[in-house]
Amino acid sequence: MLEGIETGYEEKFDFPYRARPPDRVYMLATLPRTGSTYVSHLLWSSGCLGAPLEYLNFLPGSPYAIAHGQPDKQTALWRSVLQRRTSPNGVFGVKCFSLQLRELQRDNPSLLLEVFATVFSKGRPAQVVRLKRRDSVAHAISYARAALSGVWRKEQEMRATSSVDYSDRAIDEARALLDQQEADWDMLFEEIGVEPLTLWYEDVVAQPDAAVQEVASHIGVDVDPAATVAIPEVERQSQDDSKRWAERYSASVPRR
Repeated sequence: MLEGIETGYEEKFDFPYRARPPDRVYMLATLPRTGSTYVSHLLWSSGCLGAPLEYLNFLPGSPYAIAHGQPDKQTALWRSVLQRRTSPNGVFGVKCFSLQLRELQRDNPSLLLEVFATVFSKGRPAQVVRLKRRDSVAHAISYARAALSGVWRKEQEMRATSSVDYSDRAIDEARALLDQQEADWDMLFEEIGVEPLTLWYEDVVAQPDAAVQEVASHIGVDVDPAATVAIPEVERQSQDDSKRWAERYSASVPRR
């Protein structure tokens, strides 16, 4: 958990308790540094699309790190969010990175099966929203810089420097890692026969209301303007250093 920062996982942001299973479940399938925190909060703020956060992220430093290495606690948390994070209209969303599913497959396979049974239930159509970035270089630079600096959110920039030494190698490694994670999603959705709705981060930023409507239509729910909820605001990180990295990487490509 980021000390002193409201991440949205706090109890005060829960929806009213729901004893029965959600009526509709969807997965926001994406990769790190796609702007997924912004997009997940955008969908959540509608009050009609659940609160699609990373409920399967148990790594140290994450909001649910308390369950790291403890399968029973992980399963209990998953079951509790289904009751606490389903919006009043019966919609539950979960944001996932493909790496998180791989980690579950290795460390808690029974929970992975439970998640799949919930999201890809035979009793209802599987709904997946896939979030991507068009600019693969900018995506890799964002990932590389965050990994090197340890700064993943705007709020952290006030506590640590987000400026790091430029590295061609870090960008190349980030591109390879992100490509592999995208391939993992491709393989999964082909295997289970799911055709996701694809959102592009650049389009969501340009037309956020349209993106919310598109997701709602895909899931099969109406957006009620009166249902909006107040949640933590997501601020965009500084882009100055990223632009310098992009210029240097672009200049280096013909020589590599």
